[in-house]
Amino acid sequence: MVRFAANLNFLFTEAPFLDRFELARQHGFEAVEYPFPYENPAEVLAQRLREHGLTQALINLPAGDWAAGERGMACHPGRTEEFREGVAEAIRYARALDCPRANCLAGIPPDGVSTEEAVNALLENLEYAGQAFRDAGLQLLIEPINTRDIPGFFLNTSAQGLAVIEEIGDGLVGLQYDAYHMQIMEGDLARTVEEHLGVIGHIQIADNPGRHEPGTGEVNYDFFLNHLDAIGYEGWVGCEYAPATTTEAGLGWFTSYVQQD
Repeated sequence: MVRFAANLNFLFTEAPFLDRFELARQHGFEAVEYPFPYENPAEVLAQRLREHGLTQALINLPAGDWAAGERGMACHPGRTEEFREGVAEAIRYARALDCPRANCLAGIPPDGVSTEEAVNALLENLEYAGQAFRDAGLQLLIEPINTRDIPGFFLNTSAQGLAVIEEIGDGLVGLQYDAYHMQIMEGDLARTVEEHLGVIGHIQIADNPGRHEPGTGEVNYDFFLNHLDAIGYEGWVGCEYAPATTTEAGLGWFTSYVQQD
C-alpha cells in the first residue's frame, strides 16, 4: 500500500506552518515532510508530530542562502566547513524528529567554477555526508531537479544522479526521485523507478504542467501509484505540489486513493 506524506511547504499553506500538522492529520495523511525545519526548534516540531500521530518522512540539509538564490552548497568548492556544519545540524534534527532520511541539494555551481571542480566538491561532500548519516543510522539522498524550475542546478536527470551514487559507492547515498522533475526532463517514470528501486529512498509527486495535484496534468498518476505498489516500493510518497485552488479542494485524488486502499 502506497503511503503518502504531506509536504507542509506546499499544502495547507492557508494556515500558519505549525498549524499544518493538525490539518494534515485531519485530512488523512500519516506523515509529513518539509525541506528546512531549522527555523523552528526541533523540540517544537517533535511535539507537533507526537501530538498528531505523524511521521516525519524527510528533511533537507541546509542549502545556503535560499533568499539569495542558493539551492544547496554540495557542489561549491571552498565551503566544506559550512557544508559539514550543515550535515551535523541535519543529523541533529533528523534524530530529534525520528526522521530516517534527508535530502542533500547539489546546488548551482558558482560563477568561475569548472564542471570538474564542482564534481570533485560534490563527490567529496557527499562521501563525507553519506558516511556521517550512515554512522547515525540514517540515509542520505540526492535529488535531480529540472532545468526550468532551477536553471543551472547541477543534477538534472536520473542518469546523472545514479552516476554520482555509483561513483561514491558502498551504498552511502540513495536517490530521491521526484516524478514531477523527471517527467519534465525525461519521462519514462514507471520503468525508471522499477529499474532503480533498490537505490530510491523517497519519491515525490506533482502533475505537469503547473506542478499541481495529481489529475490536473499529463501524468497518469492512477497508473504510477498503483505501479509503485505492484513493484513493492515501501517508502513514502511526498505530495510536493502546489494546489490549483486550495489544498482541501484539490484533495479529491488523495481521498479516493486512500479510501480505495
